Amino acid sequence: MRDDPLWIDVSALFKQGNIGLGSFIAEISQKPELVSKVGEYATRLTRLLAILEIDLHVEEITGPDKTLDIVVDIFNRVNSGGTKLSKGDLALAKICAEWPEARDTMRSSLTRWHESGYDFNLDWLLRSVNTVLTGEAKFQYLHDKSAEEVQIALKKAVKGIDQSLNMIADRVGLDHDRVLFGKFGIPVMVNLLTRRKNGLDEKERDKLLFWFVQAGMWGRFSGSTESKIDQDLNVIEDLDGGIDRLLEQLRLWNGYLSVEKGHFSGWSMGARFYPVLYMLTRVGESQDWGTGIKLKSNMLGKMSSLEVHHIFPKAQLYKLDYRRPEVNALANFCFQTKDTNLKISDARPEAYFPEIEEKHPGALASQWIPMDERLWRMENYHEFLEARRELLAKETNRFLNELLHGDERWMVSGEPAAMRNDSVSVPGGIESEEEERQLEEINEWVVGKGLPRGEISFDMANLETGAQEAILDLVWPNGLQEGLSEPVAVLLNEPAEVMNIASSRGYRCFTSVARFKKYVRTEVMADSSWQANEG
Repeated sequence: MRDDPLWIDVSALFKQGNIGLGSFIAEISQKPELVSKVGEYATRLTRLLAILEIDLHVEEITGPDKTLDIVVDIFNRVNSGGTKLSKGDLALAKICAEWPEARDTMRSSLTRWHESGYDFNLDWLLRSVNTVLTGEAKFQYLHDKSAEEVQIALKKAVKGIDQSLNMIADRVGLDHDRVLFGKFGIPVMVNLLTRRKNGLDEKERDKLLFWFVQAGMWGRFSGSTESKIDQDLNVIEDLDGGIDRLLEQLRLWNGYLSVEKGHFSGWSMGARFYPVLYMLTRVGESQDWGTGIKLKSNMLGKMSSLEVHHIFPKAQLYKLDYRRPEVNALANFCFQTKDTNLKISDARPEAYFPEIEEKHPGALASQWIPMDERLWRMENYHEFLEARRELLAKETNRFLNELLHGDERWMVSGEPAAMRNDSVSVPGGIESEEEERQLEEINEWVVGKGLPRGEISFDMANLETGAQEAILDLVWPNGLQEGLSEPVAVLLNEPAEVMNIASSRGYRCFTSVARFKKYVRTEVMADSSWQANEG
């Protein structure tokens, strides 16, 4: 806005006083299209200058008891009509006072990760910087650190995040944002990797990845994020044996670390075990049913990107009056290349399975398909799901044991300390690639307006237990201006139950794309001209 003649540098105007006012009026008077409004503009600026004549009262809030949390809370209460602060905002503001380029430097890393398929925000990155510099999760510990210390810690954190993402993608196959569950486990990993000067050997690396996957499966960081990160940082403070202590803490918190078939009973692409299915496909011997090639993460080509394939086609199941959660059951998903997905289309398994098995023997079994041909018929769909859940659970435990390199003590089955909802179908979720595409388009539209990207398939978890309560299609937990007014959710084709859950947690819900866009334009951006300009 620097070159806009109607944009006024208020600080400069206050310093120059009436001289500054005269300079502005002179500049405006030279533009014929603005001359008619010179009087109006002069009146506004005169009122603005009058503020200098007022004896303004400034209330200082000081004292040793005013922690970062209290200061943020006071600010947000006083400033209830404007943008709310997060704890990270205040910590970053202090850092920028000494190092003005801090925010842009951090954003450059966020942009690079976005281009690689990962979407993180400034608070998340700052959390990793904090764990490196202070060994703590709470931002208040950053408050007395110098700009130089933060710069050094940021370089270490970025390096540690790169290492973590590479390890996670290469060894457990979680190679993009949609399947990277348990993102807040990464700051813990970064702390450990940064302090390990000689790196991790193969067994230590795999055991750390075992912990990361387990934390994601059971929603370790879905509630009380800071306290969970602090607990984990405390147990790895002593590097010798720290990973084992991480696993022991996770086992005591969750009650068990082995997987059962009921854990694959969820539905939609937002199910907590959806990333597990993707992981198994990427790290195993899973084959594409059209070509027989293995679906490894380094596949190239426009038609080679993996897509969700409904094994029993949606169209056929809906004809038989199956409900949406049944049609989109996680056990009815597998991954295929785009080309294969299009070719299979809505063929019934009993028709296309024999052809696949003939052309590519073992391809069906490589995707954990029960080989009892009776289960391939439409009328036996529920039996098929149960049989495949059994196979998926068995394969998950096999791979998890592989990560432990024979250290079987962590995979002993047993009753959970407190039964979670992970084994039951939670409401909400994305049911198709088309719905996900629509949500991505909404996200891109929002980003194009200069606003932050929302979170797709948001895991609405119980704040105390971490159990899933619902899966929300697209959300901005901190509002569309990082704290402005209430959290926002876009819910497409979801039942009333999902909206009720989201509303009870303070979310403003939109079930129409048009209404959501109107809200963004009129209430967030305060743009009254959008109807005339955009319709």
